[in-house]
Amino acid sequence: MLLAEMTWPEVAALDRDTPVVFPIAALEQHGHHLPVFTDSMLMGEIARRAELELRDQVLFAPLQWLGNSHHHLDFPGTMSAEPRVYLDLLDGLMENFLHHGFRRLFFLNGHGGNDVPGKQAVFELRQRHRRREDLLLLFATYWNLAPDAVSSHPDLKQRVMGHACEWETSMILRLAPQLVKNHSGTDEVPFGNPFEPASRGWIMNDRSVPGHVGDPREASAEKGEALFQTFTAATVAMLERVIAWDGSSWEG
Repeated sequence: MLLAEMTWPEVAALDRDTPVVFPIAALEQHGHHLPVFTDSMLMGEIARRAELELRDQVLFAPLQWLGNSHHHLDFPGTMSAEPRVYLDLLDGLMENFLHHGFRRLFFLNGHGGNDVPGKQAVFELRQRHRRREDLLLLFATYWNLAPDAVSSHPDLKQRVMGHACEWETSMILRLAPQLVKNHSGTDEVPFGNPFEPASRGWIMNDRSVPGHVGDPREASAEKGEALFQTFTAATVAMLERVIAWDGSSWEG
C-alpha cells in the first residue's frame, strides 16, 4: 500500500498492527560518474519492489530524500539537513504515526550517513514511550539486511557496500544507465582501514579526492539486477518478521 495514493479514511480503516515503512535516503555527491540522487533512486527502487510483494500487508510512506550528508558538503550539489534537525525530522515522522495509532514502525534506510541519527531517533522514541509494551520501532539499512549480498552474482568483486562503487554503479546501470558517466574510466579508490574496529569521525575528503570509494569499473547492469533482487528479498523477509510479531515479545 502506498500512503501517497490513499485517502485519509482509507488510512483510518487500516489495522493498527499494519507495519508502516518510512524509506529514507539522501541527495549527495556520488563521484564523477553517478548522479547526486543515487541513494534515493536505489532506495526508492527497493521500496517499490518490496511494496509489490507485500501489497496489502504493509503501508509505505513516500521516500524521504533529504538525509544527513554533512560529510559530503565539500562537493557541490550535496544537500544535507543539520544532524540534530534530521534526527528531529525522523522522530516526527514516527510520532505522526504513533499519534494515528500505528504500532509497528520501520525506517528503511538507503544512506550510510543516516545510520547514527536514525538509530538515535528510534532510541529516543522508545524512551519517550517507555510505558507502552505494544510498540515495535525499527531502523535498518537495506544492505545490512543481506550480509551475504556478495554472493548475489558470481562476478562481484567487492565484498561490502562502498560509495559510488561496483555495487551502486551496477544498480544505477540497471535502473538508469543514461545517468552513468564513464564509470569504466574511473580509477579504484581502496576502502582502506580507518582504525577499525574503532569508529572514526571523517569527511569524504579524508578518504577520496574524486568522491567515490571502491572500483566502479567492475560494474554491470546484470550485477545490478542481482543486487536489487537480493536486497529486495532481504527487505521483504524482514517485513514478514514484523508482520508476524506477536505484539509484545522481545524476539521476532
